[in-house]
Amino acid sequence: MADILMPKATAVWLVENTSLTFEQIADFCGLHPLEVSGIADGEVARDIRGADPMGNGQLTREELDKAQANDQYRMKAQVSRHAELLKPQKKAPRYTPVSRRQDRPDAIAWFVRHHPEVTDAQISKLLGTTKSTIDQVRNRQHWNSANIKPVDPVTLGLVGQLELDALVKKAAEKKAKDDLKKGILPEDPTLRPASETSALPDDHDAEEAAIRKGRIEPKAEDVFGKSTYVPDEDEDDED
Repeated sequence: MADILMPKATAVWLVENTSLTFEQIADFCGLHPLEVSGIADGEVARDIRGADPMGNGQLTREELDKAQANDQYRMKAQVSRHAELLKPQKKAPRYTPVSRRQDRPDAIAWFVRHHPEVTDAQISKLLGTTKSTIDQVRNRQHWNSANIKPVDPVTLGLVGQLELDALVKKAAEKKAKDDLKKGILPEDPTLRPASETSALPDDHDAEEAAIRKGRIEPKAEDVFGKSTYVPDEDEDDED
Protein backbone atom coordinates (compact mmCIF):
# COMPACT_ATOMS: atom_id res chain seq x y z
CA MET A 1 0.00 0.00 0.00
CA ALA A 2 1.25 3.45 -0.90
CA ASP A 3 1.90 5.85 2.00
CA ILE A 4 -0.79 8.50 2.17
CA LEU A 5 -0.47 12.15 3.09
CA MET A 6 -1.81 13.31 6.48
CA PRO A 7 -2.93 9.89 7.77
CA LYS A 8 -4.66 11.20 10.91
CA ALA A 9 -6.49 13.93 9.01
CA THR A 10 -7.60 11.31 6.48
CA ALA A 11 -8.77 9.03 9.27
CA VAL A 12 -10.77 11.91 10.77
CA TRP A 13 -12.56 12.44 7.45
CA LEU A 14 -13.28 8.72 6.97
CA VAL A 15 -14.67 8.40 10.50
CA GLU A 16 -16.96 11.40 10.01
CA ASN A 17 -18.10 10.72 6.45
CA THR A 18 -18.15 6.95 5.88
CA SER A 19 -19.46 3.76 7.43
CA LEU A 20 -16.10 2.00 7.32
CA THR A 21 -14.96 -0.06 10.28
CA PHE A 22 -12.11 1.08 12.50
CA GLU A 23 -9.99 -1.78 11.13
CA GLN A 24 -10.56 -0.69 7.52
CA ILE A 25 -9.70 2.92 8.29
CA ALA A 26 -6.65 1.90 10.33
CA ASP A 27 -5.39 -0.36 7.53
CA PHE A 28 -5.84 2.35 4.90
CA CYS A 29 -4.26 5.14 6.98
CA GLY A 30 -1.47 3.07 8.50
CA LEU A 31 -2.73 3.62 12.05
CA HIS A 32 -3.62 1.31 14.93
CA PRO A 33 -7.34 0.50 15.32
CA LEU A 34 -7.22 1.95 18.86
CA GLU A 35 -6.06 5.27 17.41
CA VAL A 36 -9.02 5.27 15.05
CA SER A 37 -11.29 4.43 17.96
CA GLY A 38 -9.82 7.35 19.89
CA ILE A 39 -10.49 9.63 16.91
CA ALA A 40 -14.11 8.50 16.86
CA ASP A 41 -14.41 9.18 20.62
CA GLY A 42 -12.85 12.63 20.26
CA GLU A 43 -9.82 11.73 22.37
CA VAL A 44 -7.27 11.67 19.53
CA ALA A 45 -6.69 14.28 16.80
CA ARG A 46 -9.32 16.50 18.34
CA ASP A 47 -8.06 19.70 16.64
CA ILE A 48 -7.21 18.12 13.30
CA ARG A 49 -9.44 18.98 10.35
CA GLY A 50 -10.41 16.05 8.16
CA ALA A 51 -8.76 15.62 4.74
CA ASP A 52 -10.79 14.10 1.92
CA PRO A 53 -8.67 11.27 0.39
CA MET A 54 -10.78 11.36 -2.78
CA GLY A 55 -10.29 15.09 -3.17
CA ASN A 56 -6.50 14.80 -3.09
CA GLY A 57 -6.41 11.75 -5.35
CA GLN A 58 -5.46 9.09 -2.79
CA LEU A 59 -8.71 7.11 -2.93
CA THR A 60 -11.27 6.41 -5.67
CA ARG A 61 -15.02 6.33 -5.21
CA GLU A 62 -15.07 2.71 -6.44
CA GLU A 63 -12.65 1.62 -3.70
CA LEU A 64 -14.66 3.41 -1.03
CA ASP A 65 -17.96 1.85 -2.21
CA LYS A 66 -16.43 -1.64 -2.21
CA ALA A 67 -15.14 -1.19 1.32
CA GLN A 68 -18.45 0.13 2.64
CA ALA A 69 -20.30 -2.82 1.07
CA ASN A 70 -17.89 -5.40 2.54
CA ASP A 71 -16.28 -4.83 5.94
CA GLN A 72 -13.63 -7.45 5.10
CA TYR A 73 -12.42 -5.51 2.07
CA ARG A 74 -9.23 -3.47 2.42
CA MET A 75 -8.95 -0.35 0.32
CA LYS A 76 -5.95 0.27 -1.91
CA ALA A 77 -4.51 3.79 -1.89
CA GLN A 78 -3.79 5.57 -5.17
CA VAL A 79 -0.60 7.49 -5.85
CA SER A 80 -1.37 11.05 -4.80
CA ARG A 81 -0.99 13.85 -7.31
CA HIS A 82 0.29 16.05 -4.50
CA ALA A 83 2.86 13.47 -3.46
CA GLU A 84 4.24 13.50 -6.99
CA LEU A 85 4.46 17.28 -6.96
CA LEU A 86 6.29 17.26 -3.64
CA LYS A 87 9.04 14.98 -4.91
CA PRO A 88 12.33 16.86 -5.42
CA GLN A 89 12.98 17.44 -9.07
CA LYS A 90 16.48 16.85 -10.35
CA LYS A 91 17.91 19.54 -12.55
CA ALA A 92 18.27 18.43 -16.12
CA PRO A 93 21.70 18.86 -17.71
CA ARG A 94 22.11 22.26 -19.33
CA TYR A 95 21.03 22.08 -22.94
CA THR A 96 23.04 24.05 -25.47
CA PRO A 97 21.52 24.54 -28.94
CA VAL A 98 23.44 22.92 -31.76
CA SER A 99 24.09 26.33 -33.32
CA ARG A 100 25.88 27.44 -30.14
CA ARG A 101 27.91 24.35 -29.36
CA GLN A 102 30.87 25.39 -31.50
CA ASP A 103 31.13 28.54 -29.33
CA ARG A 104 31.77 26.65 -26.10
CA PRO A 105 35.56 26.29 -26.64
CA ASP A 106 35.77 30.10 -26.98
CA ALA A 107 33.90 30.50 -23.69
CA ILE A 108 36.17 27.93 -22.02
CA ALA A 109 39.23 29.82 -23.24
CA TRP A 110 37.76 33.02 -21.76
CA PHE A 111 37.41 31.39 -18.35
CA VAL A 112 40.93 29.92 -18.52
CA ARG A 113 42.45 33.32 -19.33
CA HIS A 114 40.38 35.73 -17.24
CA HIS A 115 39.06 33.64 -14.34
CA PRO A 116 41.44 30.83 -13.43
CA GLU A 117 39.81 30.70 -9.98
CA VAL A 118 36.70 29.12 -11.51
CA THR A 119 37.06 25.34 -11.27
CA ASP A 120 36.67 22.92 -14.16
CA ALA A 121 33.60 21.45 -12.48
CA GLN A 122 31.95 24.87 -12.34
CA ILE A 123 32.77 25.59 -15.98
CA SER A 124 31.50 22.18 -17.01
CA LYS A 125 28.20 22.69 -15.21
CA LEU A 126 27.72 26.25 -16.46
CA LEU A 127 28.49 25.61 -20.12
CA GLY A 128 27.25 22.03 -20.34
CA THR A 129 30.63 20.73 -21.46
CA THR A 130 33.06 18.04 -20.27
CA LYS A 131 36.25 18.26 -18.23
CA SER A 132 38.20 16.60 -21.01
CA THR A 133 37.20 19.39 -23.40
CA ILE A 134 38.30 21.98 -20.85
CA ASP A 135 41.68 20.26 -20.51
CA GLN A 136 42.09 20.16 -24.28
CA VAL A 137 41.37 23.88 -24.59
CA ARG A 138 43.67 24.76 -21.69
CA ASN A 139 46.57 22.67 -23.05
CA ARG A 140 45.88 23.72 -26.65
CA GLN A 141 45.25 20.14 -27.66
CA HIS A 142 41.77 20.80 -28.99
CA TRP A 143 41.27 19.88 -32.63
CA ASN A 144 40.29 23.49 -33.39
CA SER A 145 42.88 25.22 -31.19
CA ALA A 146 44.10 27.45 -34.03
CA ASN A 147 40.70 29.11 -34.28
CA ILE A 148 39.76 29.30 -30.58
CA LYS A 149 39.60 32.84 -29.22
CA PRO A 150 38.57 33.83 -25.66
CA VAL A 151 35.06 35.28 -25.83
CA ASP A 152 32.73 36.22 -22.98
CA PRO A 153 30.08 33.47 -22.65
CA VAL A 154 27.42 36.16 -22.15
CA THR A 155 28.32 37.66 -25.52
CA LEU A 156 28.07 34.20 -27.05
CA GLY A 157 24.59 33.78 -25.56
CA LEU A 158 25.53 30.67 -23.57
CA VAL A 159 24.70 32.10 -20.11
CA GLY A 160 23.12 35.15 -18.55
CA GLN A 161 25.10 38.01 -17.01
CA LEU A 162 23.65 37.52 -13.53
CA GLU A 163 24.43 33.80 -13.60
CA LEU A 164 28.01 34.48 -14.70
CA ASP A 165 28.55 37.17 -12.06
CA ALA A 166 27.25 34.88 -9.32
CA LEU A 167 29.58 32.07 -10.39
CA VAL A 168 32.67 34.30 -10.57
CA LYS A 169 31.88 35.83 -7.17
CA LYS A 170 31.41 32.41 -5.60
CA ALA A 171 34.68 31.12 -7.08
CA ALA A 172 36.58 34.23 -5.94
CA GLU A 173 35.27 33.93 -2.38
CA LYS A 174 36.22 30.26 -2.24
CA LYS A 175 39.73 30.99 -3.51
CA ALA A 176 40.15 33.76 -0.95
CA LYS A 177 39.14 31.38 1.86
CA ASP A 178 41.51 28.68 0.59
CA ASP A 179 44.38 31.17 0.35
CA LEU A 180 43.68 32.42 3.87
CA LYS A 181 43.84 28.86 5.21
CA LYS A 182 47.21 28.45 3.49
CA GLY A 183 48.47 31.73 5.01
CA ILE A 184 48.51 33.58 1.69
CA LEU A 185 47.39 37.18 2.14
CA PRO A 186 45.45 38.88 -0.67
CA GLU A 187 47.53 41.15 -2.87
CA ASP A 188 46.68 44.85 -3.12
CA PRO A 189 47.98 46.27 -6.42
CA THR A 190 47.54 49.86 -5.14
CA LEU A 191 50.17 49.39 -2.42
CA ARG A 192 53.90 49.56 -3.14
CA PRO A 193 56.63 48.03 -1.00
CA ALA A 194 57.92 50.26 1.80
CA SER A 195 61.43 49.96 0.38
CA GLU A 196 60.24 51.77 -2.75
CA THR A 197 58.16 54.49 -1.11
CA SER A 198 60.49 55.42 1.79
CA ALA A 199 63.87 55.21 0.09
CA LEU A 200 65.80 58.52 0.03
CA PRO A 201 69.04 59.50 -1.72
CA ASP A 202 72.20 58.48 0.11
CA ASP A 203 73.36 62.12 0.57
CA HIS A 204 69.94 63.40 1.71
CA ASP A 205 70.72 63.40 5.45
CA ALA A 206 74.11 65.15 5.03
CA GLU A 207 72.64 67.82 2.76
CA GLU A 208 69.74 68.52 5.15
CA ALA A 209 72.13 68.86 8.11
CA ALA A 210 74.30 71.32 6.20
CA ILE A 211 71.29 73.48 5.34
CA ARG A 212 70.23 73.64 8.99
CA LYS A 213 73.69 74.80 10.05
CA GLY A 214 73.69 77.52 7.37
CA ARG A 215 76.72 76.12 5.56
CA ILE A 216 74.92 76.01 2.23
CA GLU A 217 71.96 77.85 0.80
CA PRO A 218 68.84 75.77 0.20
CA LYS A 219 67.96 75.23 -3.40
CA ALA A 220 64.81 76.71 -4.86
CA GLU A 221 63.55 73.29 -5.87
CA ASP A 222 63.94 72.12 -2.25
CA VAL A 223 61.61 74.93 -1.09
CA PHE A 224 59.13 75.26 -3.96
CA GLY A 225 59.50 71.90 -5.65
CA LYS A 226 60.70 71.18 -9.13
CA SER A 227 59.11 73.27 -11.85
CA THR A 228 57.22 71.43 -14.56
CA TYR A 229 56.85 74.49 -16.79
CA VAL A 230 58.15 74.03 -20.33
CA PRO A 231 58.32 77.19 -22.53
CA ASP A 232 56.56 77.01 -25.89
CA GLU A 233 58.50 77.51 -29.07
CA ASP A 234 56.45 80.66 -29.83
CA GLU A 235 57.66 82.30 -26.60
CA ASP A 236 61.27 81.68 -27.57
CA ASP A 237 60.67 83.33 -30.93
CA GLU A 238 59.13 86.43 -29.32
CA ASP A 239 62.22 86.85 -27.14
